Amino acid sequence: MKNIILASASPRRRELLERAGISFNVCPSQGEEQITVSDPAEVVEELSEQKAREVFLKTEGDILVIGADTVVAVNGKILGKPKDQEEAKQMLRSIQGDSHEVYTGVTLLDREEGQERQRTFHVMTKVVFYPMSEEEIQRYVDTKEPLDKAGAYGIQGKAGIFVKEIRGDYNNVVGLPVARLYQELKEMGINPGKW
Repeated sequence: MKNIILASASPRRRELLERAGISFNVCPSQGEEQITVSDPAEVVEELSEQKAREVFLKTEGDILVIGADTVVAVNGKILGKPKDQEEAKQMLRSIQGDSHEVYTGVTLLDREEGQERQRTFHVMTKVVFYPMSEEEIQRYVDTKEPLDKAGAYGIQGKAGIFVKEIRGDYNNVVGLPVARLYQELKEMGINPGKW
C-alpha cells in the first residue's frame, strides 16, 4: 500500500479521510500562500497545488501527497477565514438569506519509482442559508466556531441549523470532496482503502 500524506492540519479533512477508509499520515504544509488568480475555482486549485508541492518536495521515495484548500464565494468574491469576530459577522450577513458557493481544490502529487504524476481538480457546492437575525449572528459568532473556517461557518457544526439547501457534495463543504478524490485515485491506479 502506498504511503499517503495529507498536507493539511485540518481535523475535518483528517476525519473525512479516516471515514473513507484511507490510510494516511499528516504533514501540514508550512509555506506562505501565493495567490496569482482571482477566480475562486482557480484560487483553490492553485493553493492546493502549493500546499501539496511544499510537502512533496520534502519527501523521498514512493509517496502520494494530498493538498487541499477550501473557500467560500459570494458573487465571485472570496470569503476566507475571518480575522476577527467583526469580520465573521460581516461574512455571515453576506451569506444569510441567500446562496453562495463553496469551492475545494485538491492536488494529488504521486511519485513511484522516480516517476512523478500530478492531478489537480476542484469541486463546487452551492449552499443556501435561511435568513439570520443580528441576534442569531452574534450568538453564533460568540461560540468562536466561525473564526477558523472559510466563510465564517462550519456546516458540520452549529451553523447547520441555518442551512436551507445544498446542491452538490456535502463533504466538499466540510473541506474535502472524498468521493471525487477516491474516483481520481482509482483512475490513477491507486487503491487507497484499507477495506
